Amino acid sequence: MDDFKESGKFIVAYSDNYTQGLYYLSSVADKVMLNPKGMIEWRGLASAPIFYKDQLQKLGIEMQVFKVGTYKSAVEPFTATEMSPANREQVTAFIGSIWNQILDGVSASRKIGKDSLNMYADRMLMFYPSDESVKCRLADTLIYQNDVRDYLKTLVKIDEDDRLPILGLEEMVNIKKNVPKDKSGNILAVYYASGEITDYAGSAASDEGIIGSKMIRDLRKLKEDDDVKAVVLRVNSPGGSAYGSDQIWREVVRLKEKKPVIVSMGDYAASGGYYISCAANRIFADPTTLTGSIGIFGMMYSGEKLFTETLGLNFDVVKTNKMADLGASLGPVLTRPLNASEQELMQNYVNRGYKLFVNRCAEGRKMSTEAIEKVAEGRVWTGAMAKDLGLVDELGGIDKALNAAATQAGIENYSIIGYPEKENIFASLLGNQKKHYINSEIKEYLGSYYNSFKALENIKDANCIQARMPFDPNIQ
Repeated sequence: MDDFKESGKFIVAYSDNYTQGLYYLSSVADKVMLNPKGMIEWRGLASAPIFYKDQLQKLGIEMQVFKVGTYKSAVEPFTATEMSPANREQVTAFIGSIWNQILDGVSASRKIGKDSLNMYADRMLMFYPSDESVKCRLADTLIYQNDVRDYLKTLVKIDEDDRLPILGLEEMVNIKKNVPKDKSGNILAVYYASGEITDYAGSAASDEGIIGSKMIRDLRKLKEDDDVKAVVLRVNSPGGSAYGSDQIWREVVRLKEKKPVIVSMGDYAASGGYYISCAANRIFADPTTLTGSIGIFGMMYSGEKLFTETLGLNFDVVKTNKMADLGASLGPVLTRPLNASEQELMQNYVNRGYKLFVNRCAEGRKMSTEAIEKVAEGRVWTGAMAKDLGLVDELGGIDKALNAAATQAGIENYSIIGYPEKENIFASLLGNQKKHYINSEIKEYLGSYYNSFKALENIKDANCIQARMPFDPNIQ
């Protein structure tokens, strides 16, 4: 929107009520309009994670955790009742960085000092009369929705009685689809890697996430397609399976051997999301992208107390070797906790995974392992921080990533095509209609609690060794 203003055309924003995120977006407008009975949410940022430890204890479930990284806080909701000092330090740093980016943007657009903006946030202006937002220059004018169209007519010099043509976003997208593709035959592929990383299809997380086996096949096809001159990997993932992340990493390396691979990071590209990004030729991130979180952890759930004391179940075993019954479970819950020898094996396994992750990052970023270790330990950074630390190359959106891809491929004319290809709508309806309907109903019913529910559902099906950031950062 800021770039659009350079065309000399105007932007007008109107809302009955602005959420904080919507106001940040709308503040770029030449004129911000608010309903006389509306409000602007402006209160700062907070991260309020949920902790499940006491609930799990009441259920009789014991968590056994194996991790590397002082800041690897994804396990904390299951082992603690509050943030550790290290986690509080990193969360304070990254929400402070994000808030500072928001302050910079609004301050520049609205010509309001950052100190004043912080003072308005502390006052919680949304509970004041709406004209207070105008006095504080967060809004320009108060107007009812039905009067906005008449105001727009004056801007484009149309008589009040004339019809004002309106083009919605959906119509604009459809118009863009009808634009002829570039005649050169060159393609810049944009591959969207969004959601939690899983190994194979079939888990709860894979319904809305990155399926490792599928992404590998897709990248292989892009590598073999001679018309595709470069690939922009648009990563929007908190990570997931460490195994799946490494398999995708390998395919990105192979793809890069044949054509440029540029990463464009979205809201987050952390842990496994960073793992699959680190081998790219160049990495772009937004200033507020959550990234890094270079670390590995594993969690095992023992329900011995639940099964024996609550449900009255007892277990016995006959085995040929001392660890033959490791992993014996009912569903995702072990029937007994791991013993000391088994715990040592698991921790060593996690340690090796972490060392490999660090080596992959060092190789991809052309940094020493010592340099990576200093910014690893599972710590989450914003894109702005990561740029200073060498974890990303430049700050910018997908447009900059596309320009870099074209430059690196040595082409001027090209078509941009998005991947993966969308599933046939009939196959989608026949295969997933019931599941999608149920998920949509649950999401509507649970509202803001849906993310926590989904996180618990994903844990049930997840690989026990994870490269991911906290299950739900819960930034508000």
